Amino acid sequence: MDSMNEHIREYTKALRKGHIQKAYKGIMTFMTDLKSDLERSHPDWVSSALYFGYMDMTYFAFTPPALREKKLKIAIVFLHESCSFEVWLAGNNRRVQAEYIDLLKERDIGEYSLSQVQPGVDSILVSIVAEQPDFDSPEGLKKKIEDSTIRFAEDVMTILD
Repeated sequence: MDSMNEHIREYTKALRKGHIQKAYKGIMTFMTDLKSDLERSHPDWVSSALYFGYMDMTYFAFTPPALREKKLKIAIVFLHESCSFEVWLAGNNRRVQAEYIDLLKERDIGEYSLSQVQPGVDSILVSIVAEQPDFDSPEGLKKKIEDSTIRFAEDVMTILD
């Protein structure tokens, strides 16, 4: 199935069932609410706009001042295909990303995964937060993501010091 027309026929067939639209709207609403809640709870942290993505990932940056000063950011990422949440340490640009990946090769990064510099990779460190998120309990899921994000940021600052 390499024809764009075939891809679009399959896409519209799936859309007619209605599940994709409801799921996508639910994910976007959850991410918007999560972002708003985090901004209220941590007003000193800097938040970016929500990136809706191409049904591959949806994310926003949510960064404490100490990491922002180092040209780093924390990204809260929902991966659509695996239906999972991850928290990433990322750089403000590819050069910063490459510098920190190189620096962290020599450090104990604990439970986190160190990324490789390659096209399409935006992370430096990755933490898996929820592999099977329970969207039917949004408050519990938001709390889990918030706690994991705060702990990840604190761990990153310790690793970098």
